[in-house]
Amino acid sequence: MPQAGNDAGHEPDPEQGLAEESSTRERILDIALELFTEQGYEKTSLRQIAQRLGFSKAAIYYHFASKKDILIELHLRLHEFGRGALSGIDPAEMSPVLAAQILDQLIDQILGHRPLFVLFERNQVALDELHRLRHDAAHEDVEALFRRVLSNQGLALRDRVRMACALGAVMGALVFSGNVFPDVPAAELGALVRDAARDLLMPAGSA
Repeated sequence: MPQAGNDAGHEPDPEQGLAEESSTRERILDIALELFTEQGYEKTSLRQIAQRLGFSKAAIYYHFASKKDILIELHLRLHEFGRGALSGIDPAEMSPVLAAQILDQLIDQILGHRPLFVLFERNQVALDELHRLRHDAAHEDVEALFRRVLSNQGLALRDRVRMACALGAVMGALVFSGNVFPDVPAAELGALVRDAARDLLMPAGSA
């Protein structure tokens, strides 16, 4: 006779199990992102990640073979943002106006996931040492997208240089600057960065 409260006769739901595994995996990545950003990749141990999660190291190993694998997964998240901003863009149709729209999307993405971009900037040495095929392919894929856009010979050189400078301005203000604007609300900072990028792309009085 089944015990009270037991779900006798009900098969385990495999989709629920997969969802729980995915949720745990994402929690590991989120905590690792916090620690890698706070104290650096090299100074963070799997034990520290497990302790903050309330897990054992064995539970971490169930989802990731090593700390490097965690860093790779976080870095691949960054590449997905690059693809999202440029997906469906035809380099032949690029213009300063369209570039401004794309940078608007990128600014929103960076502000919404700024720790991920800061992680990339602060841990470049560790990332450069990870020579995994899937990482290299993703890295080249995103870089190729940017190069195709900026190499469009159908655009005036002046416009292509302005696009490159505007992209650098966005990354400089939101990523390379680190945490120098901690007290500025995201909406205000985003608006200021948009203004700066548009000034570079379409300065007042330009033809």
